Amino acid sequence: MRRLRMGMIGGGPGAFIGPVHRFAAELDREIELVAGVFSSDATRSAAAGESYRIDPARAYPSLEAMFAAERERADGIDFVSIVTPNHNHLPSARAALAAGLPVITDKPLTATLAEAHELAELVAAAGKPFGVTYTYSGYPLVREARARIAAGEIGTVRKVVVEYPQGWLAGEAVGKQAEWRVDPARAGLGGCIGDIGVHAFQLAEFVTGLRVTELLADLGAVVPGRLLDDDCSILLRFDNGARGVLLASQIEVGELNGLRIRAYGDKGGVTWKQEEPNTLTINRLDGTCTLVRSGTGVLGSDASSRTRTPGGHPEGYLEAFANLYRDFAMLVRGDAAPLLPGIAEGVRSMTFIDTAVSASRDNAGWVKL
Repeated sequence: MRRLRMGMIGGGPGAFIGPVHRFAAELDREIELVAGVFSSDATRSAAAGESYRIDPARAYPSLEAMFAAERERADGIDFVSIVTPNHNHLPSARAALAAGLPVITDKPLTATLAEAHELAELVAAAGKPFGVTYTYSGYPLVREARARIAAGEIGTVRKVVVEYPQGWLAGEAVGKQAEWRVDPARAGLGGCIGDIGVHAFQLAEFVTGLRVTELLADLGAVVPGRLLDDDCSILLRFDNGARGVLLASQIEVGELNGLRIRAYGDKGGVTWKQEEPNTLTINRLDGTCTLVRSGTGVLGSDASSRTRTPGGHPEGYLEAFANLYRDFAMLVRGDAAPLLPGIAEGVRSMTFIDTAVSASRDNAGWVKL
């Protein structure tokens, strides 16, 4: 079975996430990057194509040029990956779907909730596979936590605490990666909440299997002159009556990428930390504690199938991304991939962003989600 051919939109010179997507997509040799519009500037797109070692003729100056040329090739692209700033997600996806191609896009789904609903309609009409790279749902021990909670190992979930601290935007936003994230024209409605808060929200629902029904949000732009939030504190209520707390911040000096989730039930609790991703901690009422390690024989089928190395050989961010691309390849080939976040999860996360931003701005207190 041949490798699927990927076209990338975005990921030009100086981009962080483009090479990550490329490495992850190609890790399991299910996919190969063969073409792309890596920048809106033709010279920069060509330079990126050279760095990715693709055929120079397939580093295109525009979406129109790529889709027209690839359509005529016997070895044309099978799908596109969108790795641009948020404001380009909708137009890029719209063009790809119109060209009859499946799409996988970086999060958040779009820049605004209205755009998310428009994209959902386009996906439904096109009938093509669609995925969103909520990276942390690709970690094996995140999937193991989800499976164990679903099996009742910690009982009925009562409390969920998810936190995502970073410190890299505690000062002036300098450089390509920082500048667009604090610009409403490119980032969209939310700053920190759209960049990392949405990861925390998606993780809370993914791991617990619950849905947030209400929230109370306090979002702030702490750095003087900043137009979008850089610090978020949100209380949550879930559909089974559980309470939750979501904390996301990019102004916590010294923090790197400290995503952590804790879920507590009436029989026990689980903890997973992104900076120590190969261990899942399970605590029980009787005082005992179990450390579940990746690459061992105690994992369930999904977590085991998404682990590539024996225990003690750490896997992390790139491998989690690769798991999502493996899931997406299954979809494109016509198989089921039930744990891959799709358009519904993308719209729901945009609803979370929109609701939290509005509720905080209006000092609305508890609001429905």
